[in-house]
Amino acid sequence: MHNSNNSLKTVALLGLLSAILIVGGRWLAGDQGIVYGLGIAVVMNFASYFFSDKLALAMSGAQPLTQESAPQIYARIAPMVEGVARRMNIPMPKLYITPEPSPNAFATGRNPNHSSIAFTAGILQLMEDRELEGVIAHELGHVLHRDILISSVAATIAAAITALSRMAFWFGGAGRRDDRDGGGGLEAVAMLILGPIAALLIQMAISRTREYDADAASAKYIGSPYPLIGALQKLDSYSKRIPMEANPAIQHLYIMKPLGGGMMKMFSTHPSTEDRIRRLEQMR
Repeated sequence: MHNSNNSLKTVALLGLLSAILIVGGRWLAGDQGIVYGLGIAVVMNFASYFFSDKLALAMSGAQPLTQESAPQIYARIAPMVEGVARRMNIPMPKLYITPEPSPNAFATGRNPNHSSIAFTAGILQLMEDRELEGVIAHELGHVLHRDILISSVAATIAAAITALSRMAFWFGGAGRRDDRDGGGGLEAVAMLILGPIAALLIQMAISRTREYDADAASAKYIGSPYPLIGALQKLDSYSKRIPMEANPAIQHLYIMKPLGGGMMKMFSTHPSTEDRIRRLEQMR
């Protein structure tokens, strides 16, 4: 069920990406821009399927975590990841680390055979091993359920829409040069405002239930909900003390959404921490 639902969402999002690029091409370069937009859409569809994970990792500043690059950290993390992956019967993902001091983590990739998990330096310092294992099982739950492709594709689309809206603002719409009666500037400003909102709406297409399902997978494969409960409590507390300014295009990938609160709750791709903990406690 997870796989088929996410496959349909992926097709729908790639189709939406194509439409946005074609319309954006028309706006920026007139009728000729439709051809450009179509060509870029073909390239972007290919790239978002095969390389969206690399884009997400690059946007987060992640670097490979290996035995050679950080032997002590690798010796701590790798056995936990390998153990949980074995229990879920999925391949061992590649490991990454970012220098970010705020505690967080995310998984990306197009399928279980091409998956990666990135940890911030902050989460490795904050978590005890058992709590960290709960986080790892949550992220591998996304891999197991094949949530990671849809999440990675959404990150690519969000980045594309935001970039397109900025181009429209700075360069204006070539397709509207013939009828610029003072309205072009207003339309460019509207594009700048509406572009990121469109990106947020696309991210909302990723159901919040994916977080609940990954939480449940953590409890199931660890054998207890308490390691993840402890981890979520720490993440919620420390992420407020040490705010994380992640790229908006990849915020939905993280186990704890960065910079939540206020009006942004309307656009949140994550359920509240309280709701997640309440559901986990019911699994006792």
